[in-house]
Amino acid sequence: MTLSCYAPRRLVMGGGALAGLPALMKELGLSRPLVVTDPWIVSSGMIDRVLAPLAGAGLRAQVFSDTVADPTDTVVEAGVAVLKRGGFDCLIGFGGGSPMDTAKAMGILAAAAPGQTMREFKVPASADRAALPLICIPTTAGTGSEATRFTVITDTARDEKMLIAGLGALPLAAIVDYELTLSVPPRITADTGIDSLTHALEAFVSRRANGVADLYARAAMRLIGAHLRTAYAEPQNRAARAAMMEGATLAGLAFSNSSVALVHGMSRPVGAHFHVPHGLSNAMLLPAVTRFGLKAGEARYAEAARLMSLSPAGSPDGEAAAALLAELEALNRELGVPTPRQFGIDPAAWEAALPVMAEQALASGSPANNPRVPDAAEIVALYREAY
Repeated sequence: MTLSCYAPRRLVMGGGALAGLPALMKELGLSRPLVVTDPWIVSSGMIDRVLAPLAGAGLRAQVFSDTVADPTDTVVEAGVAVLKRGGFDCLIGFGGGSPMDTAKAMGILAAAAPGQTMREFKVPASADRAALPLICIPTTAGTGSEATRFTVITDTARDEKMLIAGLGALPLAAIVDYELTLSVPPRITADTGIDSLTHALEAFVSRRANGVADLYARAAMRLIGAHLRTAYAEPQNRAARAAMMEGATLAGLAFSNSSVALVHGMSRPVGAHFHVPHGLSNAMLLPAVTRFGLKAGEARYAEAARLMSLSPAGSPDGEAAAALLAELEALNRELGVPTPRQFGIDPAAWEAALPVMAEQALASGSPANNPRVPDAAEIVALYREAY
């Protein structure tokens, strides 16, 4: 069996690591960056965390900040227009998953043939070329996008979140500085934290799991399981923030080398149709989807429970797997995760969207990686259960 592994060439991790951005760029032979970020990071002044060290090193950066919470093909096209006018030699994705995913897609589309659109790179196509190298700098402990070969872009004409995969989406380097998360509010901490847990868990129970991805997933689940509640309750707890940031990146490495599964397959349509943030829609679905696949993947779910110290070593698999499900339900309660109904989604609108959401979930390919593979009717039933 041949195994291909994927990771950024350089991962720089730790408190204060962002100060080393100019040195990293010099090491990589880069000097003219376009920084892709979001409007809040600019208006809050947080953008200076990147621009100041660059300016201090004599590097002049331009900023593209017209990103949106769920990256769209139209925003990517606007970014590519800026990219092509500027004489840049690299991209820097600075922010949560949305700016990083936008920067990835910009690099892929900028390398495309004239007339090609983002939709032409949707899985199962392979997006293996990017016009420029990318450095990712996450500001949340959740998406793991800084370490993955994936990006998710919404097709605005079809209200469809498209999974795009390939070497073109893999960052050349990433700076993972937990100090950037100290000001993240509890709601985002919760949603991104459960998102990172979902990444690790799905990578671990996936039908495409392998020994390399398992190493990352196991380490991520230990860190996230031990520190998520503390990071939520004590935002200034540096040890918890550092552990969550490391866990999120490890979880990204895990699913980039394995896969996500049914939670993500079902989550993307929820985000596209009802504009639920990605981490939150994952959290909404995680208990129901885990219950659905628990018996089929019992040994793996049981090991996950033991890794998270939810069940003692040597406990029966059924008992440990049940403890994991109980923990996922408890996390949602304690971290205030709403159901889709509580989020404010109209029941009639939810019901009307179920057939197309199930179709889009299956088309993404992710449900086929689940321990128990559903059909469309079972996905519709799971959506109803989660609602």
